[in-house]
Amino acid sequence: MSTTLVAGATGYLGRHLAEELHRRGHRVRVIARNRERAERPGPWGAPGLADLADEWAIGEVTDPLFTASLAEEVDHVVSALGVTRQKADPWEVDNLANLALLRSAQEHGARSFTYVNVLDGDRCPAALTRAKSAFAQTLTASDITSQVVNPPGYFSDMTEILEMARRGVVPLLRPSALINPIHGADLAHYTVDRLESPQSGSWDVGGPDVLTWRKLAATAFRALGTRPRTITVPAPVLTPALRVLGLVSPRLADTASFTTWGMTRDTVGPPTGTHHLEDFFAQQAQRLERGGTR
Repeated sequence: MSTTLVAGATGYLGRHLAEELHRRGHRVRVIARNRERAERPGPWGAPGLADLADEWAIGEVTDPLFTASLAEEVDHVVSALGVTRQKADPWEVDNLANLALLRSAQEHGARSFTYVNVLDGDRCPAALTRAKSAFAQTLTASDITSQVVNPPGYFSDMTEILEMARRGVVPLLRPSALINPIHGADLAHYTVDRLESPQSGSWDVGGPDVLTWRKLAATAFRALGTRPRTITVPAPVLTPALRVLGLVSPRLADTASFTTWGMTRDTVGPPTGTHHLEDFFAQQAQRLERGGTR
């Protein structure tokens, strides 16, 4: 039985990774800041870790004393670690914390390190993707078997569109731009397939449905049972707006930069999986109707 360390285990994808590894018979060691919260079900239908984790590592991944021994007696490391909505520096988490995990994996003789990055992240100007790309490059050049998986976005990311549709209108930057986001369970299945292979490499991957942003918005409105209403925001308007936002909140401005970059370009990975965004939106809409929570 292989022991696999899951970093970012309490996030949307990380929970699905733990579930997929557990299903395949791995001994799962998860990293969490709060075990009680991690054991409960996560947002957007992601599973709780109570019955999926065999070992718990409780602490902060930005603490070098904590990360030094995390990969002891571990066969594989898989990281979905990264800043999402936390008020944290992407460089400290997405790059430096992953680097610390990589050093621990190398020092303790782990066989492989699998990292979930972002499709075309090396082309995006946001600090978030610069940090991810920097680590992916270091991992690829290391002496450990390395696998880098690049999705265009998760279904959980698309709930922002559902929330805007719920408020009545969805702003679009380039309505015809294409994207095929992927469900956490499908991405976890694909990622663990890579982990269980001895081959190093980098793979782009997306969900089964390639959608324009206009159709994606229409799918959200349909799930809510409301009339579609979108507005197109000219891209040149965004540059001064982001500059002003950066004076108030650099972190929020960087997140906005990442989002707007993705909405103005085609980001499509080779399709895989069985989960469809329309079904996911319908499930989330039902949750919102029942309790107003995700």
